[in-house]
Amino acid sequence: MTKLLDIKTLGQLKQTDYRSRSVKDELRQNLVLQLQNKEGGFEGIVGFEDTVIPDLQTAILSRHNILLLGLRGQAKTRIARLMVNLLDEYVPYIEGSELYDDPLKPISWFGHNEIATKGDDTPIAWMHRSERYTEKLATPDVTVADLIGDVDPIKAATMRLNYSDERVIHFGLIPRSHRGIFVINELPDLQARIQVSLFNILQERDIQIRGFKLRLPLDIQFIFTANPEDYTNRGAIVTPLKDRIESQILTHYPRSVEVSRKITQQEAYLAPEQQASIEADGLVKDLVEQIAFEARNSEYIDKKSGVSARLTISAYENLVSNAERRMIINREASTFVRISDFLGVIPAITGKIELVYEGELEGPAKVANMLIGKAVKTLLLQFFPDPEKVKKSKTPNPYIEIINWFSDSNTILLNDDLPFEEYKGALNSVAGLKDLVKRLHPKVSANQQLLLMEFVLHGLAEFSQLNKGFLDNGFAFSDMFNSLFNLEPDDDLDIDDDRY
Repeated sequence: MTKLLDIKTLGQLKQTDYRSRSVKDELRQNLVLQLQNKEGGFEGIVGFEDTVIPDLQTAILSRHNILLLGLRGQAKTRIARLMVNLLDEYVPYIEGSELYDDPLKPISWFGHNEIATKGDDTPIAWMHRSERYTEKLATPDVTVADLIGDVDPIKAATMRLNYSDERVIHFGLIPRSHRGIFVINELPDLQARIQVSLFNILQERDIQIRGFKLRLPLDIQFIFTANPEDYTNRGAIVTPLKDRIESQILTHYPRSVEVSRKITQQEAYLAPEQQASIEADGLVKDLVEQIAFEARNSEYIDKKSGVSARLTISAYENLVSNAERRMIINREASTFVRISDFLGVIPAITGKIELVYEGELEGPAKVANMLIGKAVKTLLLQFFPDPEKVKKSKTPNPYIEIINWFSDSNTILLNDDLPFEEYKGALNSVAGLKDLVKRLHPKVSANQQLLLMEFVLHGLAEFSQLNKGFLDNGFAFSDMFNSLFNLEPDDDLDIDDDRY
């Protein structure tokens, strides 16, 4: 490669074994080598190994333009950007060409003129693959001139050229992406008349600008992304354009908590000091992911809009930051994430869910709390016996001592800024709680033991065994039945809440 980069003229290039090939052939042949060498490719894309990636590789081998169709937060844009890695590291072009003409196959007036006048002395430059990627977000104000180009009257006047001369054209993004990858995100947001302007480029590989007889055999790999919701709510991909996009590939959300957790841990940004001083157990990491799974199945959330993977990433970052805030306030050297820290993830949830009418009536904060509660209820069964089943069973109820302690009018407050010793003392004061955790999870660390103790209280509340009161900065746990009978006349009891 170093020797190739030393080539500075067309004559020198002709003396090498360099051969021109289309960008789609380039992608195809590099993918073939990657598959033969059993190299992964598409680094950082998790959960698509058996679904999306094989379809994508098939489309590349077929030299197809591609439409990635899926709900928000399904890594569509990241996949498109990683396609660059299948391009050659460097390719030559005629120096000074705004269309990056291939020295062996020029398409522009400039390229043809350079070779006609300078011959083998035509200067050559080299373009890195990172420069061969262009991305445009489709918005309603995008024009044909933005994408294709238009006549530049100032250029015509300055150069004293007739409007029919190709040199007066100011090329748009697509011609300037010649020999590269061009991505249009959210394709349905393009106005229909703008989508029509793409027909010839996709089929005949040329462009039309106003009334000019201009034929530029552009060499471009097109990738489009779209959200299925867009087909009905915000716009549509016109049928002839869909017909010209050879491969449509469906993306999806993670299908397991394990995959979702891997994505979150890969993408979440934590400051070095957060990583060094804050312990986040696997339980809280799984709880974050379970929130997203509960949201995608919630009757209060619009399923057509989806629940982005960005929800869990932001939620996890907030979770750790909430624990860090407590650590700083209490002047502690280190801490661990508690269940009460999930109060801090509510802002990360409310901004990333689209509520249906029933959800709007409940309010985003209440829906977020419900999602956290359902996540706790789901995961409790992976660590502890089902409270509903043991209640009906003839075997001793492992939770009875805890429930009886609260029945004796005992309560505990767990604020999210509670110092460690006070947090530990509050949990240890609950009769039977520590013994339950030690009996079922004897090998956990001291911090994990406290986390599981708090987890049990939240879980019992979700199974209607205890009452959980929501405070501005934490939770209050008390006996279920006393809380029902001690309601003041103006207390708001949500009879639709599944805990009652």
